[in-house]
Amino acid sequence: MTYIVGLTGGIGSGKSAVAKLFEDKSIAVIDTDAIAHELTRAGGDAIEAIRAEFGDPFIDRGGALDRAGMRRLAFSDPQARQRLERILHPRIRALAAARAAAASSPYVILMVPLLVEGGLIDENNRRRYQRVLVVDCPEEVQIERVARRSGLGAAEVRRIIASQAARSERLAAADDVIDNGGALEALRPQVERLHRRYLALSRPAGAGGD
Repeated sequence: MTYIVGLTGGIGSGKSAVAKLFEDKSIAVIDTDAIAHELTRAGGDAIEAIRAEFGDPFIDRGGALDRAGMRRLAFSDPQARQRLERILHPRIRALAAARAAAASSPYVILMVPLLVEGGLIDENNRRRYQRVLVVDCPEEVQIERVARRSGLGAAEVRRIIASQAARSERLAAADDVIDNGGALEALRPQVERLHRRYLALSRPAGAGGD
């Protein structure tokens, strides 16, 4: 069975930076956000189901999901968000599982931004992920990073953060935590330590050491 580490964290926490450091160690990283984009681009597997559920106004002229329009709807209408999730999440799970099974690295990092919120978790969650790794930083750092990269105001960023799981909830769900409240360079030794741990944990029982 593929050894899977679920990587998560709030917006602006630095999940992508951490994932890149694992990739630099030749570890397969599967990004569920990227899979969602594949499914909702023109010709994507979810497009016709979205069209049937929400209508043509949510498909842009190029045949892809109108992301801005759907984002506005999903934020204002929780039931609409749930309808979209019912279309996307089974497809994301299936693709992620297939790619994890095909990976050749000793373990796989599965990056799931809303893992703790339950979007891709069901009663079998702890069977899906052997470890849950949370990238953590103070909320003030999240706000500054997201505002700088996106141009959004602090109030809008706070609204996005409030829609996600609380920092305490993510930390409570974590098997491992990376502190990304400081400089990027501080991530490297933390990733190195966890990489060694995951190599040991993913080694088949009875296998010898290096």
